[in-house]
Amino acid sequence: MIDRLFVRATRAIELLLALAFIAAVALNFVNVVGRYLLGWTILGSDEVQIFIMVGMTFLGAVVVTWREQHLRMDVIARLCPAPVQALLRWIDLALMAVLCGFVFYESATYAYQMFRLGRLSDTADVPMWIPHGAAALGFGLITLIAVWRGVVAVLRHRGVQDRLESGAREAPPS
Repeated sequence: MIDRLFVRATRAIELLLALAFIAAVALNFVNVVGRYLLGWTILGSDEVQIFIMVGMTFLGAVVVTWREQHLRMDVIARLCPAPVQALLRWIDLALMAVLCGFVFYESATYAYQMFRLGRLSDTADVPMWIPHGAAALGFGLITLIAVWRGVVAVLRHRGVQDRLESGAREAPPS
């Protein structure tokens, strides 16, 4: 059930990212045509494009994390026995949850400060809590993914342990 929720959320994020990319390209195209053919520019368009790319980066990281398509240095880990690989996986998920949780907290706190101060960007007057909030949202979702995967890994391991223990009790003596 929760896996399906994450799949749907990442699909929605993916569609949002596609629309954001189209908007950024369209804004850039209109600005280039305006600048070189008509002699005018859209004030703040560069700033808006940067904010779109920032949002795309942090939300795209959520999709990559869910699909486990991020870069990983696991050549040596793959050579280890299964129990060591499981331990490394738990350590990986724990570190990801702690570090991303910390960055989420810090970026959410900063985004809230920008919201409270009413800080706007220099030329486009974009509320600064929006790009900073994108970082918080991305790291918050990555934290949730890491915690969920950690819970699933522990439950899966306990299920295997329980089956092994119950099988050992039920096995006839040899």
